[in-house]
Amino acid sequence: MDETEFWEIVDSTREAAGGDPEDHAELLVERLLRYDPDSVLDFARHFEARYNRAYRWDLWGAAWVLLGGASDDAFDYFRCWLIGQGREIFEGALHDPDALADLLDDFDEELDGDGEELGYAADEAYEQLTGLVAPDLGILPAPPEPVGAPVDFEDDAVMAQRYPKLWGRFMSD
Repeated sequence: MDETEFWEIVDSTREAAGGDPEDHAELLVERLLRYDPDSVLDFARHFEARYNRAYRWDLWGAAWVLLGGASDDAFDYFRCWLIGQGREIFEGALHDPDALADLLDDFDEELDGDGEELGYAADEAYEQLTGLVAPDLGILPAPPEPVGAPVDFEDDAVMAQRYPKLWGRFMSD
């Protein structure tokens, strides 16, 4: 499975789910069940590589603004959700996290931002296909700490300056 096919699967299942992350995960598992186990592992490698690339302080800050705070777990689930939004939004967010203010049509913090189940979809499909737990993917692990300079999430002035578009759209009264 190449990168283009990976993103096509992500996009088509998201669109079919109407943007609902839980439905998206279910449809993703159903779609992956149409593939052979090696292809499912290829999908998992693509997903995990992007998940690891998104482990960055600047992106965590953007998630903090969007979600009104983001613990370690919340940021993990946000990265899964971000991948689920498709290549354009994912790559745009990595290029400039503040650009999420322009890239996202709408954002409901009760529904959006948490794609935990998306992170397990390939594992679930692989297990259903083979009866086995997915093996190690053989890719580099995420760094022990997010990449880049830490951001003081608790300082509103710093956050408003660092993420002016996101702050203006999602934190203004």
